[in-house]
Amino acid sequence: MPQYLHTMIRVTDPDATIRFFNLIGLEEVRRFDVEKGRFTLIFLAAPGEEGKAEVELTYNWEPEEYSGGRNFGHLAYRVENIYETCQRLMDAGVTINRPPRDGHMAFVRTPDGISVELLQDGHLEPAEPWASMENVGTW
Repeated sequence: MPQYLHTMIRVTDPDATIRFFNLIGLEEVRRFDVEKGRFTLIFLAAPGEEGKAEVELTYNWEPEEYSGGRNFGHLAYRVENIYETCQRLMDAGVTINRPPRDGHMAFVRTPDGISVELLQDGHLEPAEPWASMENVGTW
């Protein structure tokens, strides 16, 4: 029977991407520097999800430009409090592309433009300033 392991995204700044995912609640669980292939693999997971549902960051040591984050689709994470999570992201300079106007769903982007959906565990009542916020860009 197949078992889901991880989703891989290529990143240009591993530290910035790790900081982004830390704001959502993911932590680095392991890292491999592959000298021969000149790349680093960094695995992130929510607490207790190591080996079950991970994001693999692939950092190629030679600079490379990546595009097409939108056609990738998105990563999705359930959060305990979407308002607190979005505020923490905003305080760190992250644009909330689709604010959680409904108390349930928001979209943001990683430093490399990968779309991330945040879903409230249950529903919160719509609240300001979120309920009045407009969408920004695409997600």
